[in-house]
Amino acid sequence: MRAMLTGAAIGVVLGATAVGVSALAWSDGKRDESRLTTYQQLDLFTEVLARAKADYVEEIDEVEVIEAAIDGMLTSLDPHSSYLSAADFNAMQVTTSGQYGGLGIEVTMEDGFVKVVTPMDDTPASRAGLRPGDLFTAIDGRPIVGLSLDDAVSDMRGEPGTDLDIMVLREGEEPFQITLTREVIEPKSVTWSLKSDDLLYFRISTFNERTTETLKSAIDSGRDALGRRPAGIILDVRNNGGGLLDQAITVTDLFLSGGEVVSTIGRRPGDIARYNARSGEVFKTVPIIVLINQGSASASEILAGALQDRDRATIVGMPSFGKGSVQTVIPLGADRGAIRLTTARYYTPAGRSIQGTGIEPDLMITDRRLTEEQMERIRRYSEADLPNALSHENGFERNGGRLPDEQPPEDYKGDDFQLDRAIDMLRGEQALAGSTPGAG
Repeated sequence: MRAMLTGAAIGVVLGATAVGVSALAWSDGKRDESRLTTYQQLDLFTEVLARAKADYVEEIDEVEVIEAAIDGMLTSLDPHSSYLSAADFNAMQVTTSGQYGGLGIEVTMEDGFVKVVTPMDDTPASRAGLRPGDLFTAIDGRPIVGLSLDDAVSDMRGEPGTDLDIMVLREGEEPFQITLTREVIEPKSVTWSLKSDDLLYFRISTFNERTTETLKSAIDSGRDALGRRPAGIILDVRNNGGGLLDQAITVTDLFLSGGEVVSTIGRRPGDIARYNARSGEVFKTVPIIVLINQGSASASEILAGALQDRDRATIVGMPSFGKGSVQTVIPLGADRGAIRLTTARYYTPAGRSIQGTGIEPDLMITDRRLTEEQMERIRRYSEADLPNALSHENGFERNGGRLPDEQPPEDYKGDDFQLDRAIDMLRGEQALAGSTPGAG
């Protein structure tokens, strides 16, 4: 099994070992009653299946309807638990470790429609201008209502070079159709560049199997290009929908020297795991800014939350998505697929759960000028809006009252106000350090 932190997506996990089922001992009357109720419900399921098989207007595919029933059971628990057929499981393994033909977009379901969580960098989805929160209502003229998420994802995948039409519903706009051409999606999990001559900028777009090693290589390349320690570091995880738990931990580990990164707590009292950083922090004491927005989810939130709690970075941008749960992919044996099951909640080093609330930036800055109505929509867009979402265990809700600290001025001519402000902030820290007696 391998833990992952991404929402329902077009491919994002790798399973490993099968899991056996142990016999349960029912030792008291309450457990006996519970077992009897379960048997009665299973008997009801069998009767309904038999009636459908005998009397439905057309012959049914028993395997297909049973798989749909299993998926329905799991999706009723929370938006990230689901059943994966053998084909879907194989496709997910390929996506996590390799490449596939598709659009480059992470999605979930809402009100029967496909909802964009985040488009991946430099993919058909991002180049078409799709945004977090967009809803897909039809694919190639086929209404999405009534489809499962896996079916909709399957429709969006296909041979590179082929086109598909998507009907998009965006709040505040008339529905519109876009035509996208599928490409080979090979997520570039990390890119880097120099900003303002001596600031290192790292864009982390996803947390897949290669993210930590790719980031290490990018750090080495940046150090070599600069020829000295940088004056500041920017980690950009905006619109990064997450990925693998172990990669979130090892990436965060690069910027900490010891201490806790994250903890996870499952259903039972003993299901507690704590993950600590090792010594060997890169660019120790160099100021760091982490850029986040409403498309930053799960693994991105672990990184931002740990560096925020440990006072190692300043968080800049907009509140993150608020996915504070961990999913485990459990293979069910040959040709039986797998289940993706929410098995734990995770907590930042300060013990914070961000489920449904997200990471609140230290400095809240919008990427564009927003009306009050647009701000309200962004404040509402979070994990808590998804059907059957886990509630925050302490009953906390997303803070919708805080207004942005800054918005782009009306005469702003740049391309990325949040990034420009991060550069200004690091420049300010550098000037302050240079004016401090004894600094060198």
